[in-house]
Amino acid sequence: MDIGHTSRAHPPGDPVQIEDPYGGDPVWIVTRHDDVAAVVTDPRFVMNTRSLPTGSTESTGHDWYTDMLLALGVSKGLVPYLAGNLVHLDPPDHTRLRRLVTRAFSQRRIAAMRPRVQAITDGLVDALPQHAVDGVVDLIEHFAYPLPVAVICELLGVPERDRPLWHVWSRDCTSTDPKVLNPMLAEMSAHMLDLIERHLDDPADDLITALVQAHDEDSDRLTDTELITMVLTLMVAGHETTAHLIGNGTAALLTHPEQLAKLRTDPDLMPGAVQELLRLYGPATAAQLRYAAADVTIGGTTVRRGDRVQAVLAAANRDPAHFPRPDALDVTRACPAPHLAYSRGSHYCLGAPLANQEAEIALTTLFARHPDLALAIPPEQLPWNPHPLTRQLARLPLVLGKAARRSTASTHPTNPGG
Repeated sequence: MDIGHTSRAHPPGDPVQIEDPYGGDPVWIVTRHDDVAAVVTDPRFVMNTRSLPTGSTESTGHDWYTDMLLALGVSKGLVPYLAGNLVHLDPPDHTRLRRLVTRAFSQRRIAAMRPRVQAITDGLVDALPQHAVDGVVDLIEHFAYPLPVAVICELLGVPERDRPLWHVWSRDCTSTDPKVLNPMLAEMSAHMLDLIERHLDDPADDLITALVQAHDEDSDRLTDTELITMVLTLMVAGHETTAHLIGNGTAALLTHPEQLAKLRTDPDLMPGAVQELLRLYGPATAAQLRYAAADVTIGGTTVRRGDRVQAVLAAANRDPAHFPRPDALDVTRACPAPHLAYSRGSHYCLGAPLANQEAEIALTTLFARHPDLALAIPPEQLPWNPHPLTRQLARLPLVLGKAARRSTASTHPTNPGG
C-alpha cells in the first residue's frame, strides 16, 4: 500500500499551464525528471521577482515574498528575518551567503555530531513507553519532532536551559498567523542577539561561533540580521524536513514489511533505504516557485519571460524513464538517476547530509529497540496535513509492542508488598 499522496499533478510529460490555486497568474507545472532537474539548475529561473529584468510581467521592483509577508501582517521590522531566507534569494546575495554558511556548516562538523545524534536518539527511544496511552504513542509528537530540534540546538550551541524555548519556536515558526509569528520572531531574534554576544565573549566549538567567525577572502562576514535569518532557516528546514522524513519513512516501512525485513537482516542497507524513502516519500513534494528571467524552452514548450514555474519533485522522483517500477519501495534499489527530494543546483538543501544522518540513526535505532512496532490504525486512516506542497503526517499513532511493555515493567516494578 502506498503511504501518502504522490503530489503528481499528471503523468510525467510536457509542462502544462494551470490556474494558480492561490490566485494570481497561471503557473507552468513541470513534472518530468529531466525537465525538473533543468528548471532547478538553470540560472534563468529565479526565486525573487526583484531579479527579473525590467519589462517582465512580474517585474514590479518588489520582492513578492516580502509583499506577501507584509500583507499577512508580519511586522515590517521582522520581515527581513523571513525574506532574507536563502531559499528566496538569487545571486549575488545567495552566492555570498551560501559561501559563508557552507564554510561554517561543514561536513566535518556534521560528522562530528554523529555520537550526539545517536545519544539524543537513544534517550528519545527509551522514553517512548512513558508517553504511551494504552500502548499507543504518537511518533511525530514524541520522537520525530523533538529529535531534529534537539540536534539543531546541540549543533548551534544553544545552552540546555534555553532549549525549551526552541521547542516552542520550532512549532511557531511555520505558522501563518501574525499573532503567533510576530511574537516568535521578536523573541527569537532578541534571544539570538544575546547568544551572539555570548559567543563573541566566549567562543566554542559550535555552529553559532562558526557562523559569527565565518568570513570570505575579502573578510566579508554575516551581519547580525543575516546570522539570525540563517539560524531561523536552519531551524525551519532542519526540523520540519527531518521530522517528516522520519515519520513518513517509519509509516512506509511498517506498511512494507518485506522491505523492513531486509533492513533488519542487513542494517548496512539503511543509508540507501533513506534515499529510497526520500525518493518516494520525501516531505517536499514541489520546489519553491520560480520565475523565468528569459524565454526558456522546457521539453519542447516555451516558457516566456516573467512566467511562473512550479517544478514537482514528487512526480520527477517517480518518472518511469529513470526509475524502473517507480511506485515500488525497494530499499536495495540502485538508482540510475539521483532523486530530486533535496532539489539540485545552487539551492540544493544545505542540511541534506545532516538530515540523512539523523534519519539513518533514527530509523535504525527505532526498529532495533522496538521490534514489535506496528501502526495503531489502518494505513488509510493516517492523518495527513493538508498543505499541497508537502507530504506530512499530522500524527503517527504506533503500538510499541511486547518489548516496550517489558521495558516499562522493568522500569516501574510492582511493589511485592502489595
